[in-house]
Amino acid sequence: MRNIYWISTILISLFLTWSSYSYIFSKQAIDGIKELGFPDHFRIQLAVLKLIACVLILVPQVPIQIKEWAYAGIVFFLLTAIVAHFSHKDPIIINLINFVLVLILIVSYTYLHKIK
Repeated sequence: MRNIYWISTILISLFLTWSSYSYIFSKQAIDGIKELGFPDHFRIQLAVLKLIACVLILVPQVPIQIKEWAYAGIVFFLLTAIVAHFSHKDPIIINLINFVLVLILIVSYTYLHKIK
């Protein structure tokens, strides 16, 4: 059970870290966020919040209630991304990836409670 938890949690954390990095340093990601209609300061906020969430779900000493808020923030981000990409009529693969990430997040959250 611990392996499933850690694999799913690390996958989500890698995505969050990569996404945060691209929000700050990738011209393509920066332009894409502007195209979706979000203001530039929102991009920076998302990058910082994703890194905070990543740390919170990875560090074992963080209380479970705090981890739950981090999971909620991540799922809200993913759902917002799905709606934004759907509204923008982006390729379906983007939303499929986001749906898979939601499923991985659910696995991580479920196994967090099984191992506690």
